[in-house]
Amino acid sequence: MPSLGFPELVVILIVALLIFGPKKLPEIGRAFGRTIKEFKKGAKEIMEEDSDEKKSSEVKKDSEVQQ
Repeated sequence: MPSLGFPELVVILIVALLIFGPKKLPEIGRAFGRTIKEFKKGAKEIMEEDSDEKKSSEVKKDSEVQQ
């Protein structure tokens, strides 16, 4: 998978500037940032739920073994 270097990012920024204009670009950046933040938050919650379920199943399994 190719990675994006500095020249590629500059080209993408210039194309975005030409398409959306200088007034819309900050709004799009903020929206993109909020989207990434919400995605990370959701992924973290899912990982925590999965971890909690795993721990509770281990505790249940341990209590069954002790009986």
